[in-house]
Amino acid sequence: MELKQGQVFVWSRTFSKEEVFQFAELTGDQGVHHMERNKDGKVMVQGLLTASLGTKIGGDLNYIAKTMDSVYLRPVFSGDTIECELTLTKVKQKDDYKEVEFESVYRNQESKEVLKGYSKGIIRE
Repeated sequence: MELKQGQVFVWSRTFSKEEVFQFAELTGDQGVHHMERNKDGKVMVQGLLTASLGTKIGGDLNYIAKTMDSVYLRPVFSGDTIECELTLTKVKQKDDYKEVEFESVYRNQESKEVLKGYSKGIIRE
């Protein structure tokens, strides 16, 4: 796959309560806000579960992250649909791999930013 600076990759999904509970079981992140429903019957999605949208795109690209930096701007709740937009900001060809950098923006169904991120790593050829 040819990669170019400025290329954009997008993935979205809706988080369910069951997925939040499964993630809590797998990771041990069982804070009250993730386990008990709010007045609307929703639970807060773990930040790392939200950020996992970017790892789906990374997996599609066979990306190996070296650094990941995330800024959580507002909470995500079960039932929210989140879209992750990764922009390739740097591509540098090496002998048998590419050094790459990404900037990411995650938005909810109301187009409000919920997370911003940056990642640097490699893609082997």
